Amino acid sequence: MTRLRKASGWALAELMVSMAVGLVVSLFASTLMVASNASYVAQDDIAAVEDAGRFALDALGRAVRQASYVDWGEFVEEADTRPAPVSGLDASWLSGGTQGLADPRDDAVNNSDVLALRFAGAPDDSVVNCAGFPVNEDARGWSIFYVAVGTDGVAELRCKYRGATAWKAEAVVRGVDALQVLYGIDTDTPADGRPNSYERAAAIDARDAALVLAGADEEARARDLNRKTHWKRVCAVRVSLLLHGARYATQLGSQEPFHLFGPGYDADADPGALIEPDKLHESLRHRERRVFAATFLLRNRPA
Repeated sequence: MTRLRKASGWALAELMVSMAVGLVVSLFASTLMVASNASYVAQDDIAAVEDAGRFALDALGRAVRQASYVDWGEFVEEADTRPAPVSGLDASWLSGGTQGLADPRDDAVNNSDVLALRFAGAPDDSVVNCAGFPVNEDARGWSIFYVAVGTDGVAELRCKYRGATAWKAEAVVRGVDALQVLYGIDTDTPADGRPNSYERAAAIDARDAALVLAGADEEARARDLNRKTHWKRVCAVRVSLLLHGARYATQLGSQEPFHLFGPGYDADADPGALIEPDKLHESLRHRERRVFAATFLLRNRPA
């Protein structure tokens, strides 16, 4: 009987040890699985941000290269008095239903900019606006980009365009913290098509404000402004976007400030070019973020 009790005690002890070892192994396996899943989620979020950034730059690049397109097969009367094919606004956003750049709002998301591009249509539907809709030969197309907050509170890059009966705006990419734009100006005389400096929209407007315009009335002076405007000297557009991921990043450490045009750029004169994560809304601070930047040359002569 004593031997039986001892055997039972040893068996119970072995069972307890086995259970403890099994629990430790299960705990280790669960921890490893959780860590692996968190890593997979983080990589998936990074990949989504990378895809969104590339898509946004592609949409902006195609629109910039199309700016000032003219079908020279048609008769172009006084082409030099047409509005500039490139224009923009600093630290602003727009309503999707207003005409062009009318009625800008100054409470832009992180001081984001507005980029507006104009171009002629084509009879074969080969020219499309930023929303992908064709612009016919009788119309002047628009592709306007800006950042605005969606109905769910998430900021997005939007494309504003002139539809058949009204102005509309569509979301291009979600999760956009900022859009910043600089314009490459050719200040040489005669112009050589190469940018001498990159300036904000306000700086170009200041150059235009100093012009001496000819004309007996406001309409004549407006035509002369279209001839002389420095916006028609823009030969390149530099854009920079900051995008964030959709998920809370559990493995993310402290984030340094994001310099959209590099640390050497004067962010004091252009506050939107520096984004500090700790100053963002609390729900957006701990996210994966990436800066996407590119410089696009205008292919077409302003007209």
